[in-house]
Amino acid sequence: QVQFVESGGGLVQPGGSLRLSCEADGRIFSTNTMAWYRQVPGETRNRVASISVDGSAYAVDSVKGRFTISRHNAKNTVYLQMTSLKPDDTAVYYCNKFPPPFDSWGQGTQVTVSS
Repeated sequence: QVQFVESGGGLVQPGGSLRLSCEADGRIFSTNTMAWYRQVPGETRNRVASISVDGSAYAVDSVKGRFTISRHNAKNTVYLQMTSLKPDDTAVYYCNKFPPPFDSWGQGTQVTVSS
């Protein structure tokens, strides 16, 4: 079973920053594009950003310029640096490969943006 361990979430005020980390199973990390997804209760889980093995990054329009995805291949870890956070960014954040994600997901990390 593929494993993902996300961390770094928390409660932050609007305009604040957080850095999420996800350590992934090395068997899949080294050969796959990795992505961060987020999910709000009652809604679908959606990709936020992704990064290829060679470091080419993509971010959806709603976070472009505020979120930066990166990866450390030797550590099997993908990061999401989030700045200028907004209440709409509140969600549980997950990592997985892209596309498509594995059926197996980690526990996620909760990000709450509130004053």
